[in-house]
Amino acid sequence: MSGGEVAGLIVAVFWAILVSFLAVALVRLSQTLRRTTELVASVTEQAVPLLGEATSALRSAHTQLDRVDTITADVAEVTANASALSSTVASTFGGPLVKVAAFGYGVRRAVGLQARGAGKAGETPTVVAGKVLPAARRGSRRNRSKG
Repeated sequence: MSGGEVAGLIVAVFWAILVSFLAVALVRLSQTLRRTTELVASVTEQAVPLLGEATSALRSAHTQLDRVDTITADVAEVTANASALSSTVASTFGGPLVKVAAFGYGVRRAVGLQARGAGKAGETPTVVAGKVLPAARRGSRRNRSKG
């Protein structure tokens, strides 16, 4: 054999080895692509129903939120009405009730002073929770309760 034939034989052997490596790599690549296709198909089979359920859940949540918005608006209206009613009641009855209470306090104090006989001349009795204390029990100015 000549040098050219040996070189051609060596090149042919290397090409055969290279082609066999490429064939093995292509077989493994085809297996990987087949498995990937199966995986994508199974994910698609599971994802489509999940997306349908998620859409249904979102629609239900949106309906519930619409209901809550309606209830919130009604509660806000009731609150505004209650506030208006309480301010009307306070303005209608508040002033006269304060006047009646002040009048009652004045009458009670006058009756208490008159019942005691107005005490000693020039001395004002101390009133504590509807009771008149004698001058001896009043204490100093710091201890005197306001009434």
